[in-house]
Amino acid sequence: MTTDSIIRPFGFWTATALIVGGMVGSGIFLLPVALAPFGWTGVLAWVVSITGALAIAYVIARLAQAAAHESGIVAMTGAILGPMPGVLVGWSYWVSTWAAVAAIAIAATSYLSVFVPALAATPLTGSLSSVAIIWCLTALNLAGAAVAGRFQVVTTVLKLVPLIAVVITLAIIIPSGQAPLPPLPSADMAMTGLFAAITLTLFPLLGFESAGVVAGRVRDPARTVMRATMVGTALTGLLYILISSGIVLTLPTGALAASDAPFALFVETWVGAGAGRWIAGFAAIAAIGALNGWVLIQGEVPLGMARAGLLPAWFARTGARDVPARVLILSSTLASLLVLSNSSATLGGIFTFAALLTTCASLWLYAAICVAALGRRIALLPAIIGLLFSVIAMWGAGWEASGLSLVLMLSALPVYWLRGGGGGPQS
Repeated sequence: MTTDSIIRPFGFWTATALIVGGMVGSGIFLLPVALAPFGWTGVLAWVVSITGALAIAYVIARLAQAAAHESGIVAMTGAILGPMPGVLVGWSYWVSTWAAVAAIAIAATSYLSVFVPALAATPLTGSLSSVAIIWCLTALNLAGAAVAGRFQVVTTVLKLVPLIAVVITLAIIIPSGQAPLPPLPSADMAMTGLFAAITLTLFPLLGFESAGVVAGRVRDPARTVMRATMVGTALTGLLYILISSGIVLTLPTGALAASDAPFALFVETWVGAGAGRWIAGFAAIAAIGALNGWVLIQGEVPLGMARAGLLPAWFARTGARDVPARVLILSSTLASLLVLSNSSATLGGIFTFAALLTTCASLWLYAAICVAALGRRIALLPAIIGLLFSVIAMWGAGWEASGLSLVLMLSALPVYWLRGGGGGPQS
């Protein structure tokens, strides 16, 4: 195996699988519960969020083409806006990755509990089960990016099964009149709660930036990142708006809001209980596959920043097969603490909290990417759309989640000041 194949093991299909696999995970399989009260407003929110995500994805891909030598979009942002903004938004994005790991592990536990109820019998056992899943996937990633990448491809293929099953079911029940859709609301009612719904629908779209974040692992990044990012984002966005909206609009709001496994509830309602268990199994696989991708990314973000001189050299230390073991262990520890800190809440409550924190922490990077593109006069219209979308989504999240993400981002300042003693580009 050549050195280049170890450092850059990802081609187009693996990069696309990382994007689709990271996006199709916990969000789409649990989000119908959170969107149940919004009805048709949730459909409008999907349209806005997918448009914003595609705009930002295009900006990321264009930046990757303009600075293919950088180790990822965080490093690119730091090179354009300066070291301090680069550290702050990169650190915030790192927070979002291990918060996402916490949320996705909770989703995996929710679906696995369909088969083993003891896993989520109490809030504490649910939290402990989620932590155990986090560390199993961390161990896999410690074996190397190539191993994690192959696992991602396999789980991405498997996780499409429940999505296709829902699409087929919707195609049967809606035209037949078995599940009449609710009437369209007035314009005023449709706008009620739109900003909050936009923030919720953005969470399952997180991950469209994955190929850009790990550009240092991608072969021919100037070409591959663009193709993988746009194909993966467009395909996943189309599936999301069909599937999530279909589930929300065809199930009773109360039953859906009380469910821990909305995909299984949908199939049990319209097909039968046995089919629901099959869907729950594939949904668990989907969440585990997404978790694998995010565990990989939570190690790559600080590694890329350190190699660009934005973090102290401690974060750039790697072992065999170029694995950032220190950062992986630190990130998974923080994700575990986030899960355990809310162990008195229900799995759904922990998931919502972690999802909002993940989204807000990611939005700081998205906004900075768009500002960097505007500064370099790259993809101007998509950058303007992406920046406006980021501001709207941050507003919709509310002050609690937005404020916490700001505090966590500012916690990077001591690390920034320490970088002078150990930072600098790494070979």
